[in-house]
Amino acid sequence: MPESHSPAALPPPLAIYQLVVGHYRSSALALVAKLGVADLIAAGRRSVDDLASATSTQPQALRRVLRLLASVDVFREDDAGNFELTTAGQFLRSDVPGSMKALVATFAGPPIQESWRELEYCVRTGQPAFKKDDPNADWTTRFAADPETAANFDKAMEAGTALAAPAVASAYDFSSFNTIVDIGGGNGTLLTAILSAYPKLRGTLFERPEVLERARGVLASSPLWPRIDLAPGSFFEAVPAGLDAYMLKHVIHDWNDADACAILKVCRRAMPAHAKLLIVEGVYPRRVEPTLEAQGATANDVNMLVCTGGLQRSEAEFRELLTAASFQLTRIVPTSMSACVVEGVPC
Repeated sequence: MPESHSPAALPPPLAIYQLVVGHYRSSALALVAKLGVADLIAAGRRSVDDLASATSTQPQALRRVLRLLASVDVFREDDAGNFELTTAGQFLRSDVPGSMKALVATFAGPPIQESWRELEYCVRTGQPAFKKDDPNADWTTRFAADPETAANFDKAMEAGTALAAPAVASAYDFSSFNTIVDIGGGNGTLLTAILSAYPKLRGTLFERPEVLERARGVLASSPLWPRIDLAPGSFFEAVPAGLDAYMLKHVIHDWNDADACAILKVCRRAMPAHAKLLIVEGVYPRRVEPTLEAQGATANDVNMLVCTGGLQRSEAEFRELLTAASFQLTRIVPTSMSACVVEGVPC
């Protein structure tokens, strides 16, 4: 296994250099994902000439990009100049469980990259980048405008959920609930993980109508289908009433405090007195240090600033937000992943 170095372990000038050239690697990663290189060498190593022919690229230029990614353990080059996938590189394939290909395309794609180029505007104004040209714009329209971008965004969210779902299902005890609704639950990845772990539980997937149609195609063939209800709508207007648990994964951090509070108030109106609110997302650490957890939280936080106007919240910020929406924060349950389960009850 190649030796790796955290920025803190490097000489300071080299640490800064590694940080500033990070976009070289993300751009290269996005390109090879777009070209489908990982799919082309899924069966084993191939020559650069073969790969260049299959991707309509110039062989020497492609070799240089693949070597850049070989230096960070995405590909491996043999003595003959052929390339194969490493363990990490396997996740750039489109046909593997937990594929990160769409996530790479999304986070290195135009809407997010163009937004990050407006970081100074965001820091000076406190507004997300899309507000610069249209103060009345909604961040979701930027991802929905182009069908390929929208499809990659949905797949990227599913990939992230697939990583977190088993951890959430095992960390939090859902046994006291008979019914649960996953609000903004995409294709139902998290909901089905929980239903699989709790056979007596019945679940409702609440999403926009167009998302539910895609989810139906995924879920209808599942053995869990008889225990799943589909409910279309907008979480700014109304959500299903009378259930035991109301779950929102990576929804609240997309929105500023006013919008997040509005969403939670809609949930509160639908909830019976005994129900629980479950917000599944990262909790901003009390103190930021050079750890993997802090790197994830801070990167997500600034990405929310730039792209959506939302934020990663600390425990104190969650407590304040829940109080404003007539909830009491009861506990925060950590998982083996970066996401926690922030539990609240009506008050």
